[in-house]
Amino acid sequence: MDDPAFAVETDLTTQSILLAAANHDIRALRDLLRNSSANVQDDETGFTPLHAAIAACEPDEQNDSAPGQVNGHTNGDTTNGETTSEVSEERKQELEAAASTVRFLFQQGAIWNDLDSNGETPGCIAHRLGLKELYELCVDAGVRAELLLSRLDQYQPLGGADSEDDEEEEEEVEEATDAAGAAQTNTGAGDESTENTNYLSSNLTFDRNRILDGSANGVMMEWETTLMRRSAELLLPKTGLRVLNVGHGMGIIDGIFQEKSPSSHHIIEAHPDVLQRMKGQGWYEKPNVTIHEGRWQDVVQGLVEKNELFDAIYFDTFAEDYKALREFFTEYVIGLLDPAGVDGGSGRFGFFNGMGADRQVCYEVYNKIVEMDLFEAGFDTEWETVPVPDLDSEREWDGVRRKYWVLDKYKLPTCVFID
Repeated sequence: MDDPAFAVETDLTTQSILLAAANHDIRALRDLLRNSSANVQDDETGFTPLHAAIAACEPDEQNDSAPGQVNGHTNGDTTNGETTSEVSEERKQELEAAASTVRFLFQQGAIWNDLDSNGETPGCIAHRLGLKELYELCVDAGVRAELLLSRLDQYQPLGGADSEDDEEEEEEVEEATDAAGAAQTNTGAGDESTENTNYLSSNLTFDRNRILDGSANGVMMEWETTLMRRSAELLLPKTGLRVLNVGHGMGIIDGIFQEKSPSSHHIIEAHPDVLQRMKGQGWYEKPNVTIHEGRWQDVVQGLVEKNELFDAIYFDTFAEDYKALREFFTEYVIGLLDPAGVDGGSGRFGFFNGMGADRQVCYEVYNKIVEMDLFEAGFDTEWETVPVPDLDSEREWDGVRRKYWVLDKYKLPTCVFID
């Protein structure tokens, strides 16, 4: 519709909703949202009602933080970014009103990871301001939305094509999918260069400290070595064990596995450029090493059918989404990992934990989801926090199209079968 009057009315409605959200006025929001959406955005700032409700809690003088606070965070007990003893009654009421408003907006279908013009989600703002309760509300909403998407992805309508009940049910599922699925489009998804088929057909560039694909996306980088070495130590605590690695890349973790003198070392690699490099480096001639050329989806079933068992399995592929990782550990690890692998205990499974690592809130959402999915698949997961250096100051991203890691801490997973 090109009616200028309609555009003005729409803009006024948006501003009224954002103002009510910033004022934490749930009564006004309830009236306004009867004929509008909880996901309207300001044309200039990109703020949604969630952004407005959280940003309104920013202290007037950020530079006058209490001793020990940095950007709203403190080393002691905190309540939404401030030491408990220093929170005034007025501030408590403001934060309680904000939390109630955020809960209400999520109940009205607000999207947890909409981006504003600065590329921040509502959770990013809460994290930056040290608003712990509001941040956790955003994380929990993200977990709910992503779990819903996962369940809806498995949805199959029942009954005949002429069933009115089935038609209504399908409409409800489509609405839920739209509401939850919109979140996937807001954090950089949809880059065709990182789709698996495009990646596998691209020409790779091998540098001293990185692999880049044909679009200058970082496939693997040397800074990951510390993380992979720690994973290898936990997966193979002694020599002479059997290990499977999915995704060779630069060969970082496979090289570390070789230091453990494995009795059997299987590697699955799909990219022809990596396979050619492996041949030049002599991987095909190494003792006890077996190279499987192809996508893991086309290889692992054959290993299961041959009754191959491993004491340790590591998974680190490129240009695949979380669904692929979940399929791997729910469908195949259970058949490949020896339940009596290491000293009579369970074999161990690990993976590069980089989903959502371009934003802290997204990283925490995916960490919670993967832990729940692993538990459902029969695994107990131990997490170890590993510090990550400042990759910007070390100029790691020079010449790389997109940063796939911006966080200062890595959560390293090690999984075993539940007793």
